[in-house]
Amino acid sequence: MYIIVIAWLYVAVMMAAAEATHVNGSILSAIFTFIGYGLLPVGLVIYVMQSPARKKRRQALEAAETAKQASKPQTTASSTSNASDDS
Repeated sequence: MYIIVIAWLYVAVMMAAAEATHVNGSILSAIFTFIGYGLLPVGLVIYVMQSPARKKRRQALEAAETAKQASKPQTTASSTSNASDDS
């Protein structure tokens, strides 16, 4: 998957370079081209493609926490109140 990301960023860099070196182009338009055609789409694709891994990691953490609490001995000691009734 990362080879596609690298290739797409390469294309976006080449588009930005062409924009910057064009007669009517500018560095600012090249930066916006790279952000608009490179960083934003790649960031979105990576975020969407990593969602199953995030879900598995979250479920594993929840399962580990549940197992940790299940192995902890339950204490049923009642707490006594030491508060005085001075009103």
